[in-house]
Amino acid sequence: MTDLLVLGGSGRTGTHVLAQAAERGHRVRALVRDPSAVHAPTGVELIQGTPANIDDIRRAAQGTRAVISVLNNARASDNPWAKPVSPPMFMTDAARNTLTVMAEQGIRRIVLTSTQGAGDDWARLNPLVKAFINLSNIKVGFTDHTGVDQVVRASDTDWTLARAVALSDRPATGPLRAGDATATTPGRRINRADLARFLLDSVDEETWIRRAPLVWNARG
Repeated sequence: MTDLLVLGGSGRTGTHVLAQAAERGHRVRALVRDPSAVHAPTGVELIQGTPANIDDIRRAAQGTRAVISVLNNARASDNPWAKPVSPPMFMTDAARNTLTVMAEQGIRRIVLTSTQGAGDDWARLNPLVKAFINLSNIKVGFTDHTGVDQVVRASDTDWTLARAVALSDRPATGPLRAGDATATTPGRRINRADLARFLLDSVDEETWIRRAPLVWNARG
């Protein structure tokens, strides 16, 4: 049996998930648009397809026991303020497809990346931050993350939504901190490698089930 299905494994966080999952001895399958462009470690099976197509997810999910989704909206560049180029509500539609397939195939566990400010965490944001988001290109991503939040919470699965603070490409530093959004004042950033570790720990240790913790680095 393949342990994990990873969605978004070709992205900047997803590559860390694939590498760390393989290091832990997981048998991993990743659904990617172009397998030839992904340098996957030994033990990772690449399946060509897109989470926008439910039949592609059906093929990729067969025999897996858990799903990790690190999907995000594509932008015209890596600049977080760049123009979005993904279809509207891409992540929400992919999550809905994934949850449908999980119900069909009896897969219960899913861990997804989210963002600070998604869903009910929006109410905690500073009014100036809210105004800036609403007037910028990143509003599209926030709207989509909130859609994912709503779809996942309505499902009958063992879900975790990891609400990351600002992402960094710095080397992993650890330690991590995580806490429920309503009772936590988080740090300012999290390294992608450390976020990948949190996602895998949530699966391996069966923690944060049906919760949406904020996740950040304690230092760095």
